[in-house]
Amino acid sequence: EYFLVDSALYQSRPDLVLTGKTLLGHSPAKGQQLDDHYFGSIPTRVMNFMKELEIECMKLGIPVTTRHNEVAPNQFELAPMFEEVNVAVDHNSLLMDVMARIAHRHHFHILFHEKPFAGVNGSGKHNNWSLATDTGENLLSPGKNPKKNLQFLTFFVNTIKAVHEYADLLRASIASASNDHRLGANEAPPAIISVFIGSQLFRVLEELEKVTEGKLSPDEKTDLKLNVVGKIPEILLDNTDRNRTSPFAFTGNKFEIRAVGSSANCAESMTVMNTIAAKQLNDFKKEVDALIETGLKKDEAIFNILREYIKQCKNIMFEGDGYSDDWAKEAEKRGLNNLKTTPEALKQEMDEKFLALYEEMGIFTHREVEARNEIKLEKYSTVIDIEARVLSDIARNHIIPSALNYQNRLIENVKGLKEIFGDKEFKSLAKEQMSLITSISENVSKIKVGVEDLIKAREAAKAVTESQKQAEEYCNKVKPLFDTIRDASDDLEMMVDDELWPMTKYREMLFTK
Repeated sequence: EYFLVDSALYQSRPDLVLTGKTLLGHSPAKGQQLDDHYFGSIPTRVMNFMKELEIECMKLGIPVTTRHNEVAPNQFELAPMFEEVNVAVDHNSLLMDVMARIAHRHHFHILFHEKPFAGVNGSGKHNNWSLATDTGENLLSPGKNPKKNLQFLTFFVNTIKAVHEYADLLRASIASASNDHRLGANEAPPAIISVFIGSQLFRVLEELEKVTEGKLSPDEKTDLKLNVVGKIPEILLDNTDRNRTSPFAFTGNKFEIRAVGSSANCAESMTVMNTIAAKQLNDFKKEVDALIETGLKKDEAIFNILREYIKQCKNIMFEGDGYSDDWAKEAEKRGLNNLKTTPEALKQEMDEKFLALYEEMGIFTHREVEARNEIKLEKYSTVIDIEARVLSDIARNHIIPSALNYQNRLIENVKGLKEIFGDKEFKSLAKEQMSLITSISENVSKIKVGVEDLIKAREAAKAVTESQKQAEEYCNKVKPLFDTIRDASDDLEMMVDDELWPMTKYREMLFTK
């Protein structure tokens, strides 16, 4: 998902140019409420951009499909076709570069930031992940007989178990300063990692949970194969439900990881996904072999292990509305972490369990994980620091002077009214102007004090030397101060003469096609 903004309008916004997002701006009266952009036809200039992009992708061997409007005004979506993960990740990075270059040819600037505009939907990437053999057989796709379906269930349940065991590591893999703005808002999954599989498959797992411990009777085996395992293809054909509020949803023959940010490199989340799946399948093989050695048949051993996995993973499976406050409370009861910010998520990355995982699987050494973690924390702090400086500069050099300029005009108007009319009539006629003058002064004062507080907090955070603590300082002490300045500025935007307002407004950026 991405936004297209007219290049000239983009250049007129210093916050967009320097941070990739708007730090100020009052929401327009009309946003995405009517869904008319989502369901409308693609604007001509955008269609020309899309066509040229698709031709360029074809030349580069990047398979893409689907062109359509997204929910927010001037937001659009492109769907690359699935490929082997290393190629797909490389193509995705190349695609973003190509999109930016083609956009410039059509006098657009493309925004990959997860939340460039407040009050409308943000952007993300949906990573569709599956497992296949070297001959192309999808292991997360049911077959036409019980044996193939048992294979499907094995990989299906093991994937859920992997996410259950390493949910916080998966959350850390999608953490960034920009994605923090999107996660948990009403257009993206929450920061709580849960798994959605659909009510039909959930019932299948409930049936498997009832499997007898140890050896299975012939009748139980027959019942499982005919009435549980045997019905899976029929279930999947009739049950194509997609829970858009889930960060990790099964969608037919793949899992969709919906929490990855639109500006992110998919490599990190895919590395984590592949690593935890490989680790889990290794553990599964060992457990099955151990049961076979006790005298159980292979299918009995598999059913027994899957039964235990299902019991262990039930707390991470959730079929409801991930956007609701009730889910946050329920998740806490289930013992699931709600890591709302990047510093919280990245702190989990250094857990001994995750360090041991990377070492065991030969992915990263302890030092390599530590180095990567340090870089991500430093980037987070730097991004917030830049945003704080840009916001301070715009507030002092653009917003306050424009507000005072308009206030001076009002003062001159009031003086003129006083000269023409008597005191009694003047007070009545100048009432609204006086109220505006007062409101402008109050908001200018809020901005000035807010900027001073922000500068002090930023300097204090910058003085912290330890990366984790510095990121937490920027997150908890610096970032919250943005809101006071923004609120006062957005109030002034509604008071100051449109001709005097120095910043291009949301209605212009979002509705100029």
